[in-house]
Amino acid sequence: MLEKKQIRKTPFRQEVLKLFKASKNAISLKEIERNLTSFDRITLYRTLKLFIEKGLIHEVLHSSGKKYALCKEQCDEHQHQHNHLHFHCSSCKESFCLKTHIQDLNLTGYIIEQTDLSVHGVCKKCNN
Repeated sequence: MLEKKQIRKTPFRQEVLKLFKASKNAISLKEIERNLTSFDRITLYRTLKLFIEKGLIHEVLHSSGKKYALCKEQCDEHQHQHNHLHFHCSSCKESFCLKTHIQDLNLTGYIIEQTDLSVHGVCKKCNN
């Protein structure tokens, strides 16, 4: 996956990528730090920035801060393709991408260039 995005493989980058692959939901910086064996904070920030720039992960904006999620769509270093909603569960505190299409919003006369849409509530798992 790193080679496909033209990112040089290092043990640290592989470890960070492994965290994203293992997570089904968006993860916070604190969660990433908690799961790394040892790290330099500057190297972690640079790695996250590089992963975002290369279209490997994307930011999920949340009222309590940022979270990060693995890109599932065809993102690259030129453009992220995230025309979907992010759901934040108030019960389990998980954040995840919803398979929706922002283009379905009927905004006649407007051109949507970027979206940062979040939905807050109780997820299916917690609602049962």
